[in-house]
Amino acid sequence: MSAVQATYRLQLQPGGLTLDGAVDLLDYLDDLGVSHLYLSPILGATSGSTHGYDVTDTSAVSAGLGGRAALERLSAAARTRGMGLIVDIVPNHMGIARAEENAWWWDVLSHGRRSRYASYFDIDWDGDNGADGALALPVLGSAEDVSALAIDRSGDVPVLTYHEHRFPVAAGTDGPDPQAVHDAQHYRLVPWTSGVVGYRRFFSVSELAGLRQEDPEVFAATHREVADWVHGGLVDGVRIDHPDGLARPATYLAWLRELLGPECWIVVEKVLGRGEVLDGALPVQGTTGYDALAQYGGVFVDSSGAPGLTALSVQTTGTRGDRDWLETAARDIARTVAATTLAPEVGRAVRAVRRDAADCDSPPPPVGHPDPLREAVVEVLADMPVYRSDYPSLDGLTGRIVRNVLVAHPEWDRELSLLAQALAADGEAAVRFQQVCGALEAKSVEDCLFYRAARLVSLQEVGGDPGTLGISPAEFHLAAAARAAHRPAAMTTLSTHDTKRGEDVRARIGVLSQVPDLWARCVQDWEELAPGPDSALGAFLWQNMFGVWPADGTDARDVPDLRDRLHAYALKSAREAGTRTSWATVDAAFEAALHDWIDTVLDGRVGHGMSSLAHQLAPHAWSDALGQKLLHLTGPGVPDVYQGSELWEDSLVDPDNRRPVDWVRRAAVAERVRAADATPAPSDPAAKFHLVRQALRLRRERPDWFVGGSYTAVLGQGPAATHLVAAGRGPADGDTTVLALATRHSIRLSSLGWRDSTVHLPAGSWTDRIGGRTYAGNADVPLTDIFAALPVALLTRH
Repeated sequence: MSAVQATYRLQLQPGGLTLDGAVDLLDYLDDLGVSHLYLSPILGATSGSTHGYDVTDTSAVSAGLGGRAALERLSAAARTRGMGLIVDIVPNHMGIARAEENAWWWDVLSHGRRSRYASYFDIDWDGDNGADGALALPVLGSAEDVSALAIDRSGDVPVLTYHEHRFPVAAGTDGPDPQAVHDAQHYRLVPWTSGVVGYRRFFSVSELAGLRQEDPEVFAATHREVADWVHGGLVDGVRIDHPDGLARPATYLAWLRELLGPECWIVVEKVLGRGEVLDGALPVQGTTGYDALAQYGGVFVDSSGAPGLTALSVQTTGTRGDRDWLETAARDIARTVAATTLAPEVGRAVRAVRRDAADCDSPPPPVGHPDPLREAVVEVLADMPVYRSDYPSLDGLTGRIVRNVLVAHPEWDRELSLLAQALAADGEAAVRFQQVCGALEAKSVEDCLFYRAARLVSLQEVGGDPGTLGISPAEFHLAAAARAAHRPAAMTTLSTHDTKRGEDVRARIGVLSQVPDLWARCVQDWEELAPGPDSALGAFLWQNMFGVWPADGTDARDVPDLRDRLHAYALKSAREAGTRTSWATVDAAFEAALHDWIDTVLDGRVGHGMSSLAHQLAPHAWSDALGQKLLHLTGPGVPDVYQGSELWEDSLVDPDNRRPVDWVRRAAVAERVRAADATPAPSDPAAKFHLVRQALRLRRERPDWFVGGSYTAVLGQGPAATHLVAAGRGPADGDTTVLALATRHSIRLSSLGWRDSTVHLPAGSWTDRIGGRTYAGNADVPLTDIFAALPVALLTRH
């Protein structure tokens, strides 16, 4: 297996970029300095899928992506260039949107509990499951929609249909009445608003059914093809999607390591809470980098802007947006989500608690009556600050949460004791409690609260901590040093297919922390010119629009697709926030007003003001974007470059960040950079490309300086030294051979200048791989010289 040094994420899609299409990118990515292509899921998925996480067939590479032969061609072509492949795999769930495309699921619907695959899925067959023990499928618009059922007999066997949905008819149950046929099946079609779901879902996505990876048979069946890729030399590593959704993630990862071998590079999509670290016993290289993303962005945010941004948040949203408010709001939202969106999963967990608690001698109350046990369980879940608390590194956390809930609710003493007894039994209740814990955290915080808060939205990312506005260089260096020491081959990232804003959008929004008063005046002026239909949502959207607004003088109305993208983003944001409209309860009048407001902003005087501000602050946004990119690419771990982000990019949340990449443009930029004899200006997209290319090629030339290499915090001297954030890298047992230097808080710096601030270069001759200048070492070099051309420098010692 080739060592993983730097990955490049590709979003594959039938009809778009396929495996053979990726072959055509190899020369470009090889020249960029990438060691491995990091592929989105490639197994068979639901037809029309744009992402591949709705796997329907774990036994074969997607035919729409080119099949196994195309994977072999891509792997062989990569190997000839000294490159390799990493593949994203999805163990937690399978796609069931089109039941007929998932053979295992179709068999379960056909044969019920007698299906050989019934144990593969996490199905609720209990008699008190709300569907009289049948498998409840939430697809109907209403209970009356059973009248829309029909029987399709055009094929070899009859099929029950509901609009575009198709379901099997068990042998011996066909008849002239579709409703009677339906009632004879092992499944029940129920309204999607009924709160009844017959299987564990991925979060609240009913089209994704949970798998039981705790069963060795299921594990073997779902990983046979993946293991063949690894042992056959086609891929060098895997990324594990959402392992926290599994029953026993630590056990699963131990099995996976044994199956794939000690050399396979394994990273996990593990979202870490504030202060949480990845459990050291897990046999993986590390996380996929959400934690690093927050650090690389946070060190460029100016914490002195917190009072001004907090005051603006109070003015526009009525809330402070600080840690106390965020924690209180998260608990309130979690209680609501537990009673609505995730009610089926929470209810199933509570039923398991009743079964597993040996001293629980009371049945659940009738439907519609208060259930103190459910209320107590929900309160503990709502207080949980992590995705799950059963990792050894978090021992004691659940007990502390239970204690705090008991102090606040002494009337639940009996219920909390039953919960503790059930969790201590380490059976079904313990599993379901932990599984719903992560789902509740995701749906209440990332998919709701982060669309309501508006103090500084660039911090509102998966695994982010918007309660802390900016981190110091000291905290940044300590985190990086810990990664270098404990998880030197973990993935790090700035953009992913799941980030709510691309890295350059976040960098520009982060600059607002340096000018809170200016931003507040702009928002006040814009609200007077174009008041939105909701001030809190408006406060959120103003920042996001500013983040993607053209800064080069181009009229926003002339930017292709920008209007449509802003409309789509505003609609998704409003529905995720759920305060005025939602996915479940659409307020058409409010949404129409929201769309009218977006058009008013684009077409009126506000658009000109937004353009002026974007142009004014653009140099500082470019400075921060280049700085975080340099620190990311030279920092501890394995950096991932998300597709297309080697140039300036303006992506918002999915599906916006999964748009097709203009590879022709990037190839042209690459050719221009190779032919140039001068460093591109920061305003030029080639500046970012040049930085990425130089950093990645340096990593490839000297891999021992980076993955497993040393890390040193580098400090400047002089009156402006706090505006420098820099790090040294080198071999683990040798001297510093690389210095990555970046400018932070550049607005204040622009009025004062570096003055006589310096950085000490160790002995030797140092050349800037980005700017081209050479400096004599064993000297204090003026930072005005280092940053004469660009706000970043990558020095290597001869």
